[in-house]
Amino acid sequence: MALPQPLLSKLAFLSSFLALISFAAADFYRDAEITWGDGRAKILEGGRGLSLSLDQSSGSGFQSKKEFLFGRFDMQLKLVPGNSAGTVTTFYLSSQGPGHDEIDFEFLGNSTGEPYTVHTNVYSQGKGDKEQQFHLWFDPTAAFHTYSIVWSPSKIIFLVDSSPTRVFKNHNSSGVAYPMKQPMRVYCSLWNADDWATQGGRVKTDWAHAPFTAYYRDFRIDLCADGTPCATQELDGKARNRLRWVQQEHMIYNYCADSNRFPQGPSIECQKSIF
Repeated sequence: MALPQPLLSKLAFLSSFLALISFAAADFYRDAEITWGDGRAKILEGGRGLSLSLDQSSGSGFQSKKEFLFGRFDMQLKLVPGNSAGTVTTFYLSSQGPGHDEIDFEFLGNSTGEPYTVHTNVYSQGKGDKEQQFHLWFDPTAAFHTYSIVWSPSKIIFLVDSSPTRVFKNHNSSGVAYPMKQPMRVYCSLWNADDWATQGGRVKTDWAHAPFTAYYRDFRIDLCADGTPCATQELDGKARNRLRWVQQEHMIYNYCADSNRFPQGPSIECQKSIF
């Protein structure tokens, strides 16, 4: 016997709501899989935490088991301490294939006492070249800090400890490609990139300090019960002021201002308000 439509709707809502609960506080055993590293990645604290290591033979990485279309993705990281030059620690979203979409947090290590560079980028349909880089206002190796990607149909917001650092809006109607159709997985990795990562490749990895280890914990995914993004944020006045402060005081590179790479002038989205 067919169930009445109102009951079907309630059951569908309950199922989606329970799915939301399961995603709200992810478990590395349940929700992620180690994809490479030959034992250099280890799940810790009963599934709450995970460590990635890098030595001269290999780095390591993991990915979410599921794909997602929009949402808020939070990860706490404690980066490689000491001389981390040449290393790259990542937390990003990506689809697959030559026309892939991607939203990047990459943390570029440095010599002892020098700041990490936080590298952000957005790819759509296989095209990136939208880099912004920042120096953090704290030591990211001394304690865990929360890095977040909010991805909605209207905008992408990068946050550090809930402070917005970058906003990339959807200007698809103006001809700027925007990631909005391809579901993406969460990926994290630690690898050697001393050909470019630290001061343009001038400072190389000192393998005497290996193994290098970064720590991840409290992986959280916030999706709405009906599958639409519930994490969409409109920045209030305080958040806008914080964003301006981060970009004025801590941004060290902006593709929109790089006339050497883009002599034809800045891209369309650079000419529009980020609010």
